Amino acid sequence: MNGKFITIEGGEGSGKSTQVKLLASYLQTKGIDVLTTKEPGGTPEGKVLRELLVTGDKDKFDAITECLLYYADRRNHLTKLVWPSMQEGKWVISDRFADSTEAYQYYGYNKRVDYETLENMYKIVAGDFKPDLTIILDIDPKVGMQRSFAKAQEMKVKELRFESRQLEFHQNLRQGFLDIAKREPKRCVVLNADKDIETLHREIVEVVQSRLGV
Repeated sequence: MNGKFITIEGGEGSGKSTQVKLLASYLQTKGIDVLTTKEPGGTPEGKVLRELLVTGDKDKFDAITECLLYYADRRNHLTKLVWPSMQEGKWVISDRFADSTEAYQYYGYNKRVDYETLENMYKIVAGDFKPDLTIILDIDPKVGMQRSFAKAQEMKVKELRFESRQLEFHQNLRQGFLDIAKREPKRCVVLNADKDIETLHREIVEVVQSRLGV
């Protein structure tokens, strides 16, 4: 594939969607054809799955069902959008990818889904494909949740299924992202997200410049 795949990961309220937009704008100034997307919900079919996954009662699915829904969305996302765009030479920036599934469904739920099951799901859906670069925005869950609820109230967002979980869940998933980064340092970079938007954007640009040669 001629394009690159960059993923922005992190817990609730870490500022992922804002930084995705800013990074895309920067890359476009360098003459790079960029597509921004998200999981779940990056395709028309994915929007239906997103509605199921991020709204409603926090316990409406068991852990395996939830994983299968995320991976159904991911397979559709890859085959319909990500891979075709990369084959055209576009750089794709995604707000969340498979690291979020591991952090939420494995770490957040305190290993209700075993790691081998998650690995097998990934291989079935994505094979050996991995992001070229993953930037993990790390933030204290208490700070992130305050941001997330404030944004939801301002924008009248109903996607609060995961925000409604206890603080321990969000502390677990934060540790999950950090563990993933330690395990895959060539792909992942952790940045402190508890700072102003422009400062964080500049740090992300520096990472992209050094890792991908922009």
